[in-house]
Amino acid sequence: MEFQEERKRRTEHADQVVYSFLPKAEGYDRTLLSAMDYSVRAGGKRLRPLMIESTCAMYGGEEKLAEPFMAAMEMIHTHSLVHDDLPAMDNDLYRRGKKTTWAVYGEGMAVLAGDGLLNLGYETAASAFELCGGDPEKTMRVAKAMQILTKKTGHLGMLGGQSLDVELDGQPLSKDQLQYIYDLKTGALIEGSLMIGAALAGADDEEIGKLEQIGRDVGDAFQIRDDILDVTATSEEIGKPAGSDEKNQKTTYVSIHGIEASEKEVKKLSERALENFDRLKAQEPFLRQLFVSLIDRRK
Repeated sequence: MEFQEERKRRTEHADQVVYSFLPKAEGYDRTLLSAMDYSVRAGGKRLRPLMIESTCAMYGGEEKLAEPFMAAMEMIHTHSLVHDDLPAMDNDLYRRGKKTTWAVYGEGMAVLAGDGLLNLGYETAASAFELCGGDPEKTMRVAKAMQILTKKTGHLGMLGGQSLDVELDGQPLSKDQLQYIYDLKTGALIEGSLMIGAALAGADDEEIGKLEQIGRDVGDAFQIRDDILDVTATSEEIGKPAGSDEKNQKTTYVSIHGIEASEKEVKKLSERALENFDRLKAQEPFLRQLFVSLIDRRK
């Protein structure tokens, strides 16, 4: 099967998994639940669920054990986007070609929708314990995956990167500060997704550590590519306002180093990630090709 066909099939499956964990929008809090549902269903590549599913399968794990974490990671990722779009943050009206959550439901409800998705994400991941059937080995694997999830989404991960991004908004950033933001705000969830899938399958700590480094390189390359596209692509191509980084006076890898050097850095990071991936004890051709497609994307 061609890669794009396989990716479409797997993405549709990831959608089904994520949607299956969303509560129905009913009761007194139906507006909140509707806003959460809207945010998740607004589209997206489902990259992180695909990575969890792929690494779990790569090391011989059970798909059913991975599914709560696939949904949880997408919910937590979506929560960060909902909050990123708020007027107090990036003040964006469109994402993925659709109106942002706050533009549809108002600022207050969008804040709550983001909070709701964050909490629902952890609740959903924790539901994986119910699938262990009292098996101590499976229980330990889920516990390890939970530790990774909470660390990579908290102050040592995504939230830590976001905090510095907000604190220094509109100010020139040093190279180290920008790298810190990229590693944590973008890279942490990619690292965590690869690590969680492997942990659920019982991969050893050495392999999980290697996946963490691969995820960091892929995440950095992905973010730098995003910076490049913000300058070179149209709003229609990327599904959000082009040139928003410059409009918001954001320091990016491109604004510091220029397009040519940015392209070279993407190439270096991607080559290193793929070389390290090829040295792993287990292999998954789809996951390798997914990395390539993310780094080389044009939208």
